[in-house]
Amino acid sequence: MPDMEPGVATYRADPVTDAALGRLRRGAVEYCVLALLRGGAAYSYDVVRALGSVEGLVTSDGTVYPLLSRLRREGLVSTRWQESPAGPPRRYYELTAQGATVVESFAAAWQIFRSSVDDVMAGRVSATGSATTPATSDEETR
Repeated sequence: MPDMEPGVATYRADPVTDAALGRLRRGAVEYCVLALLRGGAAYSYDVVRALGSVEGLVTSDGTVYPLLSRLRREGLVSTRWQESPAGPPRRYYELTAQGATVVESFAAAWQIFRSSVDDVMAGRVSATGSATTPATSDEETR
């Protein structure tokens, strides 16, 4: 993956990891956009830059602009036009009450999901689904 502009996170991984992260990113990026808008109205380019500054969330305007349009159609964000000191008016996106509810619900579900994945990846769950306790250094030396 080529380097991005200065101040924007770069991410390099193997092709298998890139594909897996791509699938995760596609599932989570819309909620990340909604979460970014909790801080107030934002211009679409600023949303793209914010996502690009976080390792693993590298995305493009070709992904974010259609996503913002869909979120607007679904009533999760609203838009307003604002004059720009440099160029034409800009469309700013704001989180609606419905969007705030959706992102809060996702955040709660994500905590559970992330914890579960962490448990599996750390070996705290066996193949039979029962919880396991990782061996401590004392147990390993016996």
